[in-house]
Amino acid sequence: MITESNSLVFSSLSPGVEYSFHVSTQLKNGKPSKSALISARTKTYLESFLLDLGLEQHYKENLSLSSVLQIDEKTINDEPAKCLSDLPWCFLKKLMMVNVTARNVKCTSVCESDCDMLNPLDIITALFLCSNGFLQQEMSLKMSMCQFSVPLLLPNSDTHQCMLMLWAMRDIVKKYRPHSLSDPKGFIEDRIVASELPLVSFVRLGECSLSKSAILNKLLSNSQQYHDTFVHRDMESGDSPRRISDGLVEISWYLPCGNKNIDMFGEAVAVANLRGDIASFETQYSFLCQTSAAVFVFFDNLESQYKFLTNQHNKAEIFLVGNTQNKSFSFDVLKKVADELNLESNIILKTKQVNDADFVKNLRNIIRNVVQNSKTKVRVEKMADIARELGILVDEDSPECQKAKQKADAITAEIQDTLQYKEDQLPLQGQIWKELTCLEKEECRLRKAGENIEMYKSDLLEKKRQLREQQNRYDMSKAMACFIEALSNPGIERSYFLKWMRINLDNLSREKLSGLREEYKNKFQNSENKEEIKVLDRQLSNSSLGIEHYLREMGQLYESSVSLPETQASRQQLQHLPKLCAELLLDGFPLELVDGDASNIPLRWVKDVLSQLSALVQPKSKILVVTVLGVQSTGKSTLLNTMFGVQFAVSSGRCTRGAFMLLIKVNEDFRKVLNCDFLVIIDTEGLKSPELAQLDDSYEHDNELATLVVGLSDVTIINIAMENSTEMKDILQIVVHAFLRMKEVGKKPKCQFIHQNVSDVSAHDKNLRDRKLLLQQLNEMTQAAAKMEKKEENKSFTDVMEYSPDTGNWYIPGLWHGNPPMAPVNAGYSEAVYDLKRNIIHILGECQSSSNDIMEFLEWTTSLWNAVKHENFIFSFRNSLVADAYMRLCTEFNKWEWEFKKHMYAWVTNAETRIANFGTVAVKSEISDIGEFVSCLKSEACSELSKWETTLLQKLTQYFKQTEGHVHLVEAYREDFSNSAKMLRSEMERSALYQLDAASEIKQGMAKLDRIKENHTNTLEQQVLGLIKEFRKSKVGKTDEELDKEFDKMWDKTVNELPSTGLKRTDIFGKVHQQLRINLKRKGSHASELLQRKLHECGTDPFKVTPDGFFNFCKHKVSKLFNMEDHVMAVQKMSDSIITACTQHVSEIVEKKTNYHDNYILEILHMIDGRLNSKDMKTDIKFEVSLKQHICGLAARIFQKMHEDFIQVNDPRSCLNQNKEKYRADFKDLFLARDQCQKKADEFTNICLKPAVETYVTSSLGPDLIDEMLTGENSAQFSTRMFFQYSILNNLLSKDQFENYLSYICSYEEFVKEWIFDKIVERFSNGSKMFVLEDRHLKSSINSITDAITKAQTNNNSNLVQFVEDICLELGDKLVISQDALGAFMFLNNANQEQFAHHLTQSVGDMGQSLREEFKKRDITMRLKGLRVKPQNELFTRVFGCGEQCPFCKAPCEAGGEAHTEHWASAHRPDGLGRYRFTVSKKLSTDICSSLVISEGSFRCVHTNGEYHPYKRYREIYPKWKISADSSLEASDYWKYVMAKFNKEFAKEYHAKSANIPPAWKQITREQAEQSLNESFSIKDL
Repeated sequence: MITESNSLVFSSLSPGVEYSFHVSTQLKNGKPSKSALISARTKTYLESFLLDLGLEQHYKENLSLSSVLQIDEKTINDEPAKCLSDLPWCFLKKLMMVNVTARNVKCTSVCESDCDMLNPLDIITALFLCSNGFLQQEMSLKMSMCQFSVPLLLPNSDTHQCMLMLWAMRDIVKKYRPHSLSDPKGFIEDRIVASELPLVSFVRLGECSLSKSAILNKLLSNSQQYHDTFVHRDMESGDSPRRISDGLVEISWYLPCGNKNIDMFGEAVAVANLRGDIASFETQYSFLCQTSAAVFVFFDNLESQYKFLTNQHNKAEIFLVGNTQNKSFSFDVLKKVADELNLESNIILKTKQVNDADFVKNLRNIIRNVVQNSKTKVRVEKMADIARELGILVDEDSPECQKAKQKADAITAEIQDTLQYKEDQLPLQGQIWKELTCLEKEECRLRKAGENIEMYKSDLLEKKRQLREQQNRYDMSKAMACFIEALSNPGIERSYFLKWMRINLDNLSREKLSGLREEYKNKFQNSENKEEIKVLDRQLSNSSLGIEHYLREMGQLYESSVSLPETQASRQQLQHLPKLCAELLLDGFPLELVDGDASNIPLRWVKDVLSQLSALVQPKSKILVVTVLGVQSTGKSTLLNTMFGVQFAVSSGRCTRGAFMLLIKVNEDFRKVLNCDFLVIIDTEGLKSPELAQLDDSYEHDNELATLVVGLSDVTIINIAMENSTEMKDILQIVVHAFLRMKEVGKKPKCQFIHQNVSDVSAHDKNLRDRKLLLQQLNEMTQAAAKMEKKEENKSFTDVMEYSPDTGNWYIPGLWHGNPPMAPVNAGYSEAVYDLKRNIIHILGECQSSSNDIMEFLEWTTSLWNAVKHENFIFSFRNSLVADAYMRLCTEFNKWEWEFKKHMYAWVTNAETRIANFGTVAVKSEISDIGEFVSCLKSEACSELSKWETTLLQKLTQYFKQTEGHVHLVEAYREDFSNSAKMLRSEMERSALYQLDAASEIKQGMAKLDRIKENHTNTLEQQVLGLIKEFRKSKVGKTDEELDKEFDKMWDKTVNELPSTGLKRTDIFGKVHQQLRINLKRKGSHASELLQRKLHECGTDPFKVTPDGFFNFCKHKVSKLFNMEDHVMAVQKMSDSIITACTQHVSEIVEKKTNYHDNYILEILHMIDGRLNSKDMKTDIKFEVSLKQHICGLAARIFQKMHEDFIQVNDPRSCLNQNKEKYRADFKDLFLARDQCQKKADEFTNICLKPAVETYVTSSLGPDLIDEMLTGENSAQFSTRMFFQYSILNNLLSKDQFENYLSYICSYEEFVKEWIFDKIVERFSNGSKMFVLEDRHLKSSINSITDAITKAQTNNNSNLVQFVEDICLELGDKLVISQDALGAFMFLNNANQEQFAHHLTQSVGDMGQSLREEFKKRDITMRLKGLRVKPQNELFTRVFGCGEQCPFCKAPCEAGGEAHTEHWASAHRPDGLGRYRFTVSKKLSTDICSSLVISEGSFRCVHTNGEYHPYKRYREIYPKWKISADSSLEASDYWKYVMAKFNKEFAKEYHAKSANIPPAWKQITREQAEQSLNESFSIKDL
């Protein structure tokens, strides 16, 4: 062929043939070039068809079940098929949802013209050819549920071979009730491939006008329940030509329900249907002839091919079925064939007189006779041998499947007596594990503890160790060795092995448990003897055996091995087990989270499995969790299977209880929508009905289980069977408890109620009343649960969670459309479940919180279960994720708080500078009255405060809007921090206004002094100028001695003549008493009456709290005798603390060396009121007056001295005399006309600028040092109160000295202050950090001075005075220049302005260098104490918090924010460290309050009025304290270690006897103590 084109199309080629082509090019000379050989292979019919369907790649790399089940866009997309390649996926999607319309798939009308309609059988055949064995199994199972026929022999049109789909049908289990059963209520339940049933086959010879499949459908359906089991020509797309499905043999079953009026057949029968002409598919026909009881051959014309019927080795009876109405039908040919084959009585004809119904009825009768009379019954399993003989492939013959089967059979063949087998082969999960569970729960609940709880806990620990030793004495059983070895095979063989194990164990369960179940059912309905039912229930549980039991044993093997030393061989041999199990999870196999039989989680096993899983999938480890809760047998498993295609490892008939988790992959493209990589489905098994729950206390188990899984979930599905209201109430009660608990710990899972078996189309509207009733019941249960959980503020279900009766309820119709077993799944059920699935995925996509990763899920599992094991869940919950989220919130809030404070410190400093300079040359103001000026500043302060408060609240709001960092977990604390922001603003406002008032009073007080000093200076200056004028007039030279003599004479005379007016001495006691009286006035007249005592007499002796009355006096003496803290001691302790704080504040005021102002005593009274109000201590007005008098007397005495010192220092004559020599020098310079420029420049610098610069640096340095402590090296220790506590305790442990521990415990506040101060000193002693900060402010002030000099020079001032005033004006906002010093400088100043400016610039530079040298030499401790804003005080306020201490062990509160409503501490300690001892023995107590609050013990103290009160109800006495049980048994190891090590030292210090230290405490090492500290404070990776 010759063509001018680059391409050429060949037609009419044979399919699947490789063609060779010689190609050459015609050269210019007309000759052809050398030819090249090109080969091309045509596609086969099958390849071409698969290409059309988009399945070509899956023919070699088969589709897997997990790939079909993964969540993707198609999961929630309802778009119809737009092209041929969409059809298989539409079919699969609907089939996985068990939708009976799955076969009705076709392209949309838009593209129908572009593509041929495909026969559903071709799509099914293609999918089976392109799927692996496990997807084929799932497809067959779902097709069977839909009452579709399933492939028995699958043809391959390319190889012309077919395959027996034995493995694909292995999972189909059917229940039916044949009429031959003696027990009318009995039934048969078996795998269909193992059931021995007669097979009736239907085939076609030649063309046939009768629709074989349509007749079969009528045959299998009764008149009320017609269903298209087989695809036929009258179905949608059923008339489309078959392209690859000819040769397909389908099979279905008729299974009777036991009702003779409904059943078409009294016994079960299998029906096979061969697609295509038997003349073309001889192998399939031969197979059917050898396996069937009867073969019905449909025909129109037998003439040409009837010989074909004679060639088979028939075991089956042959029936000929013809249509006489067809033109090609011949009675003569039929008679001839019937005679030859001896089939005269086996002819069935469809005549014109016989309608379809009669024809089918006749056919049914014939089949019924065949089934009754035939002895040919074959199991599908046995058909495999016949298939192999005929050259038919068997899907189970793959090497992996056979090897796996052998391994599974080897294990399960040993099972004779299930109970005995479990004891022999799976011993670790038996009694020992249950005893360990009991011990673990007793460790948490301490129900049987005696007086010495810690000794009891130590004994429990020892018992646990002994049980683990007992477990380790068992060798690994043969069954477990084989099981683990089989699991270790990677790939498909492992999956086959697990499936075979499940099949074998399910078969055994059906055999062994059916009798027990029936007996249980009868006893439960008829017997009042609950003990019998309880025994049967236990027998059922013990006789259950599934793969979960083997995996449970694996977990126990691992858990017990972990208790061995790391180097031991038996431990190392089992280290690979968690990874094995993690791989199973990834393969889609479920993991048992909660062992329902023991009601426990093997935490170490689950932790290591999930850790391995996280490592395997990194970095794609984000998950979202869907949980299903519901009472047993409410269609929960079917719902899950329909929705997600998952099958949990619990079959019907077994009574395993617990929770199982399973992973579903999220498609790569869909991960952005869901923000996760996997969906985790958690199914709870075995929640019992209320009646049964009473038998074995399983209600507690169900509550634990529900709390755990609700806590782990993002969406909780609550499955309710509407017909059983009692069970509904039961499950709702459990759920309400769980949701209430979750609200309290910061989890807010969404909730969907599923009402099953509601079929009416108007169910949603009709059930409006039911929904209202449900909400009413939920509200009632919420109130009851809230009361039980001591959280009675929750009044309704909507308080606990977001729930809308309209959107939170789903009504699902009944599963079956008709009467099982022949009923298909109800299409309405599938559609409703599909809508539910879409809704759940939509809810998950809108989850506000960022999804957890696997390790966070593990953390939730651990912390929730630890809390669940305690009876009082809400107050026992500890979680490192919550702690971490809380720590982040505190850290962020503290940063914002410090920014606020720092800004206000700077603002107040600047305002104080402006007040100090008011009325001087340094400030030009339109306002002349200082009162008005201060009012403006106060208004400005309030504006600043409001602006920063708004900023702080906005930052808080933004923080809670973010999705990262688990912010939702600390939503409960939002209000506390919002209130803290408002409280901070209020406190900062009070402080700022107080400082402005104080600055104003100081300014006004100094103004009078300054005026007197100024008058004195002016008078003196006039006298000096007069003296110089007099000397110059005389024109007589004067020696230095003469000048001095004349100056002294003039000085004495002038000073003596000056008025002696200075500040008058004030009675500070009187002023303080006046403020005290005003303070107490609002307390009533009695308070005023108590103020009779003179303030001079108060505060001279130590303050003593004394009991009122003889009875209280005796009671106090007894308390002291037994070393018990009573009310008097507690009040004394509080008083001492208040007095210490006030005394320190007074000392800080005295350091300022100012005059007394009423604001000082007002601040002290404010401090006393604040501390008295913050303490939960009952005191009377007499005590308050007495304490205030004592402190005010103490303060007044010190303030009186401070006032007198101030008067003495600021006496005008004294100030003049101090400057006498300076004035003498100025007098001489002026008289002798010396140049004063250099001298005056130095003088201005040293007496005016230098003190101002030093003050500026000192006032600015404090906030900088705080900044450095909060942001520099080791700043984390001051980031939050929690981390501060951790840092201190860690520091104590590193030094490990008794004196330090004692100081921390007994003098906590002083210890903390000293520790902080030491840390600051340590931080700034090393290196030059402090000098750098000082130098920065020094440079800033020097630059400001230099700029001011430069600017003043440009102003063309007429004299030096104006020049200096311009400089002062420029510096007025930054530096406070003493008016006294400035006046002295201006005295007799005649310096040249230009030269003065030059020398001043040099002098300022020298001053900078001089100050730098001074800064380097100064002692750091003194520098810190002299700062205006003291870092030690600010840091103390930041980390000390509210100052509350645990009422039992005195551990300090760590709650963040000033307005927190609940106090808590991370690490509680033995109360013996807080001086508690046993009354009789005098030995220090080892009890720890985090254990006591869950024990049955009682306490008494001043707050209980000496009456005993249960520890469990401690919140009634201390409602603001939350004492969580230890997150683990090791959580208190830190303080146990301390007490065990220094037991004798503490006893000696406390004048008590040494404690009886539990043996377990003595084993704790320093490393374990440190680890315990990390755990208590949720510190990781330090």
